[in-house]
Amino acid sequence: MSADFIARLVGMVLFAVLGVYWGVYIGNITDAQTELYAVILGLVGALIGLVLTPFITTRPVRSLRALLGRVSSQTLLSGLAGLMAGLIIAALLAYPISLLPFPFGDVLPFIGVLLFSYLGVAVFVTRQHDIFSGLRFSLPGKSSEAKEEAKENNHTILLDTSVIIDGRIADIARTGFLVGTLLIPRFVLNELQYIADSADSLRRQRGRRGMEVLSELQKETKVPVRISDIDVEGVREVDDKLVILARQLRSPILTNDYNLNRVAELQGVSVLNVNELANAVKSVLLPGEPLVVVVIQEGKESGQGVGYLDDGTMVVIEDGRNRLSEEVTVIVTKVLQTAAGRMIFARLSERDN
Repeated sequence: MSADFIARLVGMVLFAVLGVYWGVYIGNITDAQTELYAVILGLVGALIGLVLTPFITTRPVRSLRALLGRVSSQTLLSGLAGLMAGLIIAALLAYPISLLPFPFGDVLPFIGVLLFSYLGVAVFVTRQHDIFSGLRFSLPGKSSEAKEEAKENNHTILLDTSVIIDGRIADIARTGFLVGTLLIPRFVLNELQYIADSADSLRRQRGRRGMEVLSELQKETKVPVRISDIDVEGVREVDDKLVILARQLRSPILTNDYNLNRVAELQGVSVLNVNELANAVKSVLLPGEPLVVVVIQEGKESGQGVGYLDDGTMVVIEDGRNRLSEEVTVIVTKVLQTAAGRMIFARLSERDN
């Protein structure tokens, strides 16, 4: 049985008993039929308890658990420490404030408790990183261990499902440019397995490719790969879980998903985008530079031909339609950077005209 069902039963009984007592009380003071009032108000109380009990018991608790699940343990400890500090300050000031004339002596101590509690929580949560860093490095005999732990946390990179399926992450890890531990949460692995078991042949092929890439990453010795059972309660979407987990661990997310990239950046999470890296390492070509390319297809406009560089950059060649399947030398006329990547416009050189 679910917690909501049990809460409804308990609430129905309690509110029915309260309704009966209230009916008896009203019947006694009005000299009316006590039994009738007791039955009617008891049934009304049972109905109210059956309907409203989850909204005042289990559902607020569930919402509170989901909220606390999104907050890191460091933030919770900082808030608790700030609350204790604020209450201590308010207690120390309560007695001298209570000596003020009426009504200030009666009202201001309570206001001081609320004010100093809020200020304590706000200050400690805002400066939590500085406070915990100072505590780690100030404890005797623990500074080296704290430094290693901080180093490990700062060099943890969360992997998204899309970047595993993409496959380029294995080549990037093999080059040694990634420094730290690649962390793959269990819910990402479950999504990858779900794609690999899909009824759609294309999705199934992509999922199996992701499994093979993950196997290559685990065999790669330059970058350690760790699969963790860590999860985020109260959230169902994988992207939302990744963003929340990245905020809790203060780790970047490695992805090539544009939507996840935007959502993570809006929430202050660092993102390592493979597509942006690929665009950044492409060769820089300026207008007027010669370029050798093979014309492989016709362009959209009249007379255009299209070729591709080794890194996948599209080259649109003016008057290149008549040179299909030929290797030609072209002169770059314009370089256009788009959201999909870099596009080069060129014309045939005088030698190939």
